[in-house]
Amino acid sequence: MNQHLTSLAGRLPRATRWSLAGLLVGIVGLVVQAIADPGKFTEAQGAFGGIPFPPGILFILAAGVLTVATSRWRWHPVFAVLIGVWIVGVGALAGFLLPNLTSANPGTVVGNVVMSVGLIAAAVLGVVAMIAPGRRTVRAGTGRA
Repeated sequence: MNQHLTSLAGRLPRATRWSLAGLLVGIVGLVVQAIADPGKFTEAQGAFGGIPFPPGILFILAAGVLTVATSRWRWHPVFAVLIGVWIVGVGALAGFLLPNLTSANPGTVVGNVVMSVGLIAAAVLGVVAMIAPGRRTVRAGTGRA
């Protein structure tokens, strides 16, 4: 299994791998927020067996899985771009991000900064991965990259 994951990671363009890393950083930011203020996620408690769990983690994981699952297509990082724009961009426009960035709880602020930086990086690098896929090309007549 580990060899398969290593092989898969080697096939992904570098910008895609960095985009996936940005998604992981976004998840870390959500975990920091949940630790700092578990009450913020009480609405999702019923769905997760009474545990306050940030549902955004599931959306980010789904975007990462879809990015990897569609890696044969040039547009595969679009899922990382969409989740980054949705959570950070739409969250800011809807007025959800600013109150968290100006919260009196330092853990909430740090978690939101970490999440935002990770998801913005994931979105930007996802666009880079789609524009310049970075795939190896075979040199004419050699059969080698």
